[in-house]
Amino acid sequence: MTDNDGAPVLEVEGLVKHYRGGSALRRAAVVRAVDGVDLTIRPGEILGLVGESGSGKSTVGKCLTRLATPTAGAVRLLGRDISALGRRRMRPLRRDVHMIFQDAYSSLDPRRTVGDIVAGPLREHRIGSPAERRRTAAELMEKVGLPERLAARYPHELSGGQRQRVAFARALSTGPRLVVADEPVSALDISVQAAILNLLLDLRADAGFSCLFITHDLSVAEFICDRIAVMYLGKIVETASREDLFARPRHPYTQALLSAAPVPDPGRGRAGTRVVLGGEPPSPADRIGGCPFHPRCPVAEDRCRTDVPAPAAAAPGHLVSCHLVTPDGGPDITRGRNGIVHHTS
Repeated sequence: MTDNDGAPVLEVEGLVKHYRGGSALRRAAVVRAVDGVDLTIRPGEILGLVGESGSGKSTVGKCLTRLATPTAGAVRLLGRDISALGRRRMRPLRRDVHMIFQDAYSSLDPRRTVGDIVAGPLREHRIGSPAERRRTAAELMEKVGLPERLAARYPHELSGGQRQRVAFARALSTGPRLVVADEPVSALDISVQAAILNLLLDLRADAGFSCLFITHDLSVAEFICDRIAVMYLGKIVETASREDLFARPRHPYTQALLSAAPVPDPGRGRAGTRVVLGGEPPSPADRIGGCPFHPRCPVAEDRCRTDVPAPAAAAPGHLVSCHLVTPDGGPDITRGRNGIVHHTS
């Protein structure tokens, strides 16, 4: 299902989210959690947002759903800028965007039954009569693979996989155009992860919603996403189709992430040279000149330390923020020696 005019479901331009505070010694510090992010999500598309912990992925998700107010930038949902809308004006638009959290248990009201939880958004938006809401909740539970008898149970009586299915059913209750899924399977067993991921794909095919899928697990992103955006220290450093990103990663950070990701068969696929970046990502409270990745980049040049790289097309639909990337190719980080350890199998 797509929009009649094919317009993007979500457009993000220059998104910034800064926090002030921290330790007693750094109360005046500005934490640049998100520092100028551009994203577009097309109708029916699953866009993956990947990166290390602390890169700002979850903060982006909260800004897009207006659980956090952006410091600057534009967030256009179905063509309307929602970045500065107040609580009252945002309320009717919340039926078009829902968030699924990593910890389903803490996101479900422990005092309500499963049936009440699934019907909750319908009740809040005054959609249908009480009988119609119960019927819709029952249909959604069936759709996500939950037996009808679970409608009278409470979240603590369910397994982790069942609770996440409840979260999916609740998120889809108002027919949203955009679902933001923040690490929805990372707390689940591997076998349960596969079931939930396949469920998301089936629901997307059935309902036609778009999705921002936030994850640190590259194997999950490769399985479920249509396009992938790689985030580092509050910025998007590379965006490409799933196939292109995994076949030809251009940014040094993306190359390092992919080389370190485990593969089912070490003798195939991306195995060979494993790159381990030196050190930890800098604090988002520390201002870094030039490319944000240059302190850990094995191939950084002098200009990388002073000039901020602008996103450029390395190939059709493949944007990279790196001075060293051209349409003819990119740097080979296995040849670098700047703060990096690499092993060749």
